[in-house]
Amino acid sequence: MRALVVYETIWGNTGELARAIADGLRSSEGVDTVDVVEAASAPGAIDPEVDLVVVGGPTHAFSMTTAKTRESARQQGATVIPARGIREWLDALAAPSSPVAVATFDTRTVKPRLPGSAAKKALKVLVSKGFRPVDHAVTFGVHGYSGPVADGELTRAHEWGATLIDA
Repeated sequence: MRALVVYETIWGNTGELARAIADGLRSSEGVDTVDVVEAASAPGAIDPEVDLVVVGGPTHAFSMTTAKTRESARQQGATVIPARGIREWLDALAAPSSPVAVATFDTRTVKPRLPGSAAKKALKVLVSKGFRPVDHAVTFGVHGYSGPVADGELTRAHEWGATLIDA
């Protein structure tokens, strides 16, 4: 089995979680390859050899980031702003020739607890393109906008990644 993890990160937290999910996938029997790539450099089409795609990004303004919300993060002190987030990557992503398994995740502040989910929106777009969901959208918590990742969330991400092979 071959998996691809595509993520967007601004403060580094979503990237940490993406790598933990990838490590969980790698720990599963039957997984041969797990590639991890940022959305800004992700491919425009999924290789037909890929069996599972995992997509994650931060929740901004109740959904996936936009150029405007990424600029707002820069004004709040973020120093690494991706040129393209998962929203833009998904918009440009070609539909797969046959259904590919997909799972989505996002990050959101623990306090204040804000509504919305980038993962739910991403999953909706992926399903409309012909991907097959293997789990519901999953949210991981971070402390404040800049992090760090909330206690226990990296372990939970690793465990979740390990379960995706079973789905």
